[in-house]
Amino acid sequence: MSEAGREQESGLVPFVPSALAEAVAADWVLEFSCCCLCRHFVEECGSEFRRWRDVAQAVSNGFSKITTHQKKMVYLCQLLIRIADGKRLECQFENDTRISPLESALSFWTLLEREESKLNTLHEEIRRLIQIQVVAVYMEKGYYKEAAEVLDRLFTDTESRKPLRMKLAAIVKSKDPYVPLLQSFSYNLLLSKVKSYVELFLKENGTNFLLQAATKQVESKGGELSVLQNKTLNVKEEKENQERENHLEAKQRPCSKERCRTSNVQRLKVLKNVEERGDDLPCGRRRQMVEVLMGAVEE
Repeated sequence: MSEAGREQESGLVPFVPSALAEAVAADWVLEFSCCCLCRHFVEECGSEFRRWRDVAQAVSNGFSKITTHQKKMVYLCQLLIRIADGKRLECQFENDTRISPLESALSFWTLLEREESKLNTLHEEIRRLIQIQVVAVYMEKGYYKEAAEVLDRLFTDTESRKPLRMKLAAIVKSKDPYVPLLQSFSYNLLLSKVKSYVELFLKENGTNFLLQAATKQVESKGGELSVLQNKTLNVKEEKENQERENHLEAKQRPCSKERCRTSNVQRLKVLKNVEERGDDLPCGRRRQMVEVLMGAVEE
């Protein structure tokens, strides 16, 4: 081993990663943040989605150049961020203030389609739904002028006679946001189709180095997680037993205020303990545990 290597091992010289090592680590973080963002979009876990949105944005902005390997992940993250804010016209993602979140999302969907080896029905369905909802969101908010103007940006001159473009133009002219076409191709349907696409993406690209390492770490602590899960089940059983006992005791004597207060304090301590340790669990599981305990406290 070289003298420099021995000095690094002894802690005398701090380890400084090379530019190449930083690039590899950044790529892992991008993959991991994209995976997390996708999962929380599908699970509709808003707080976690926003947290990983910020991470994905920061990592993406840190790249001086996006490689071919990274393009699809970056485009997908940007698409989901815009879809999530699709009905908030006050959100601006482009320098051109006329561009709504969904119209911006459409541009990233176009970029994503270019990265696909083969387009299928799902791709066409999502494109059509985004186009329809760009118009629908404007109309829902009474912005009929903007809805008419956006048609020229959504469809090129060569597409001006397309059936969908002509139907949307007639709908905008009617100023009726509740016509069957807009109701059938709703925002919820758009979310559902995008989730289907995301699930396919995760199936093909959902594993990377950081995720594998994290999974091994979680599995190594499986005993602790099992204890936490069992504690939650025990609290639920305790709640049910307590309810039965309370019904019986109510017939005999009223519950003293001091006794009820002590019981609630004990439950609050258990709740605090679970919330502090709950970060190791998936969002949905953690929320279920907290709801069970809150129900116990409210009794």
